[in-house]
Amino acid sequence: MSLQSVPATPNNFAVWFNYAMGTSPALRKTIDILIGNKRKFDSAINHELYVTYVNPQSNAGTAAGDFPEQLQGVISTARQFLAAAISDNRTQIEALGEVSSQVETTSDPRSIIEKLVTELSKATTRASALEANFAETSHELDKIRDSLKLAEQRSNTDALTGLANRRSLDEFFRSALIAAMETGEPLSTLMIDIDHFKKFNDSFGHQVGDQVLRLVAKVMLDSVRDVDHAARYGGEELIAVLPGSDLAACAAVAERIRRRISEARLTRRATGEEISSVTVSVGVAQFRMAESAEALIERCDRALYQAKQSGRNRTVTETDIDGDVAAA
Repeated sequence: MSLQSVPATPNNFAVWFNYAMGTSPALRKTIDILIGNKRKFDSAINHELYVTYVNPQSNAGTAAGDFPEQLQGVISTARQFLAAAISDNRTQIEALGEVSSQVETTSDPRSIIEKLVTELSKATTRASALEANFAETSHELDKIRDSLKLAEQRSNTDALTGLANRRSLDEFFRSALIAAMETGEPLSTLMIDIDHFKKFNDSFGHQVGDQVLRLVAKVMLDSVRDVDHAARYGGEELIAVLPGSDLAACAAVAERIRRRISEARLTRRATGEEISSVTVSVGVAQFRMAESAEALIERCDRALYQAKQSGRNRTVTETDIDGDVAAA
């Protein structure tokens, strides 16, 4: 911590203690990569390391707050079933022991056979009841599992557009940047801003504004790959992270999205009235080794700003900005 100039706070100490002990291979790998790339351990990185690898609960929501009680109920029921099964098993063993004793003292096998049949019938009935109870418990666990999956999905999804939200974007960025540093593969981002978005809200109402957002989000989602991550960044700004794509490939995707949106026709649902065409401005940037997600997004945002300043409805890459700076 001293060598990396990390402040000796309790949270930071917990991170580096786990690093030194090797309790989290993922934490060790992440810190080794950061050190290897001479990254500064600032407050943002220290916080992310803590909430990601040491205490994820400190950054978790309460979407699944009721599930522990449900699980406790299922576990309690299962324990009762097991206790009943153990008790029945003991009773059956004792009954079979009595039958075994009678074998040695009687010459008539009919009574022994009748008792064996009776005990086996009881055992079959108990086993059937136990199986039904466990099947019901298994069904309850399946419902809890599905509910947890749905809650997780909702906590990572923007309700209006169906895209990933900022929380999901931050998590994806963390893993994507580490993977890019490890493999040396390119990683690029594109940021979209809807041109004159306020005009749609002012002229047609917020419902039409929401409809415009959903249209742009759908085109964006349909235009990227399954391995990419499309998210709502905030307001009318959308962003996509493209692992394995260099600047040129990402710019091609951005231009395809821009063109498809400009060609789409939007009608007002209530009246069928055709709304003026929707256009977007797009900025594109590529990850540079060891930089933060914030730095990458900042360059992407600068390119987006240049696209809007240049007349909107266009795609601008970070090299276009660098070229402008060099020419000046």
